[in-house]
Amino acid sequence: MHAMEMIRTHPHVRGNTNDALIRCIEECFDCAQICTSCADACLGEEMVRELTQCIRLNLDCADVCTATGVIASRRTGSNEEIIRQMLAACEAACRLCGEECGRHAEMHEHCRVCTEACRRCEQACAEAQRSMSHR
Repeated sequence: MHAMEMIRTHPHVRGNTNDALIRCIEECFDCAQICTSCADACLGEEMVRELTQCIRLNLDCADVCTATGVIASRRTGSNEEIIRQMLAACEAACRLCGEECGRHAEMHEHCRVCTEACRRCEQACAEAQRSMSHR
């Protein structure tokens, strides 16, 4: 991903970056893609009815991750309170989705991959929140 390069060149940032937040942005977009793909893979499984909650949480998590990544990418002006709230919501969505996918990870490889992505994003959101509170 090129988030660091793009944000570093922004006229309102000019090289002064928050690396934890940038890592989080990248993890958010990565997690959104993986959750979307996992939901689609769940729909292809024969036991799709048993995966309804997993699909729902995958799609919710993907939407929250996408929105968080987009909002955190904006550098013109400042809306740190909203960014912090989005990071908290994303952390929660990733935790819930990761827990649900974890229940299916032994049976479905796509759920194992998704669990790992959710955990990475959850951790990145927590680190980004901590990095913002020190400013």
